[in-house]
Amino acid sequence: MAKPIKETPFLSGKDAKNFIEDNKEVKKVSEAEKTEIKESYEALKSIAEFEI
Repeated sequence: MAKPIKETPFLSGKDAKNFIEDNKEVKKVSEAEKTEIKESYEALKSIAEFEI
């Protein structure tokens, strides 16, 4: 039987401030990186064999 999932703790104080500061600026991924990721995904997908 699986173990119960614990509640997610709340961030407070310095941890909360650090989390907010680290996530203020969203960095966009370049088109070149997107293309590279997609090509890697397609290559892995073509060699993967899953039984369904």
